[in-house]
Amino acid sequence: MPSIAGKLIWPGLHLFLILILPGFLYGQGSKPNVILIMADDMGYECLTSNGSLEYQTPVLDQMGAEGIRFSQCISQPLCTPSRVKLMTGLYNFRNYTHFGYLSPEQVTFGHIMKEAGYRTGIVGKWQLNGLAYPSLPGLDDNNRPMQLGFDEYSLWQLTKTRSEGERFANPLIEENGEVLPRDPEAYGPDVFCNYALDFIDRHKDTSFFLYYPMVLVHDPFVPTPDSDAWSEPDRRYENDTTYFADMVQYTDKIVGKIIDKLKEEDLYDNTLLIFTADNGNHPTLFTRTAEGNIQGAKGNTIGTGTHVPLVVSWPDEIKTPQVFEGLIEFSDFFATFADLLGMNITSDGHSFLPLLQGESYQPRETVMVYYDPRWGKRVNQYRNLFVQTKKYKLYQDGKMYHLPSDPLEQNPLSREQQASTGILDLLK
Repeated sequence: MPSIAGKLIWPGLHLFLILILPGFLYGQGSKPNVILIMADDMGYECLTSNGSLEYQTPVLDQMGAEGIRFSQCISQPLCTPSRVKLMTGLYNFRNYTHFGYLSPEQVTFGHIMKEAGYRTGIVGKWQLNGLAYPSLPGLDDNNRPMQLGFDEYSLWQLTKTRSEGERFANPLIEENGEVLPRDPEAYGPDVFCNYALDFIDRHKDTSFFLYYPMVLVHDPFVPTPDSDAWSEPDRRYENDTTYFADMVQYTDKIVGKIIDKLKEEDLYDNTLLIFTADNGNHPTLFTRTAEGNIQGAKGNTIGTGTHVPLVVSWPDEIKTPQVFEGLIEFSDFFATFADLLGMNITSDGHSFLPLLQGESYQPRETVMVYYDPRWGKRVNQYRNLFVQTKKYKLYQDGKMYHLPSDPLEQNPLSREQQASTGILDLLK
């Protein structure tokens, strides 16, 4: 079978995966459902359980307390780089060619789930048709999610740009080939959540995979239906960072609705439910935490640009709740899903399935981030490559930082100090 980690892709690879299904780990009817929820621009510091003194996240806190809360999940610093890496299990230099674009020739976790017999759906933010690049084919292809492994969808920014309609109040949403009628009373996150709940209901008697890249909590920072300002229609796109707390709380509320639906249908115990985020908070946001005030660093390669929350629930398998302090990176999700399916597919990731199942697990010692934002004057200055352990970060230019004492990476270590860290030995 061709390697997925090369160029990557033999275009018909996903059709071939069915041939390896005899090695599938689960019998018909016992396969776990899988839901991956990813917030948009939410740093690690946003969860109360991660030390936030600013925001309320009781659902996610409880989910982590009953499952596994990860303290060292590393994303890419920006949305498209993270999404491309997450969906394909590959470092950005292998397949990230344009901001807001994923080639339909790539193999995603949607493909492998579908070939394993799962019903696959995606709801929320797409932004992968390459709308900013007229030279790319298929800008107006509303079938692109299907080409990338999903049976159905409800999405913002599929073939319509942000300038044509926003994601929150009066949203511009496309569902399964149709543009929904605009509704001034609608709130985009509710539309996506309702579709997700309906997806669960319609496929409760089979195995399903739901990928839910949320539109929350990305700017503009605007009222939610739970904000006092929502009652005044002319204020629903009033952009102010004071609304960010409401947006975080609404994110938590939506996760709660998903959990309640799974429990209502008696699906919760056999569902692998994952919550994470694509990158850190926006730089205009400052969060009070138990460790002090933290400024967001979306787009930047420092820790507050790449350190994101990760909580996992799977009651049938996670018997001992814990806080896991080992490293996880965004290529690992694809690898974990492939491992779950019993598929021997090469990727850049390291499966953490054994950890979830309480089996012997060897954590990764390093994560690697290749970052070329391909977007924006502010973030383009951070184009870089780094390798990181739990304590140290080494950049391509030779600069190394001790992260616990220097989280803003202002004081590079000397060559003598670098030699004593042991990180160089890991890279030989």
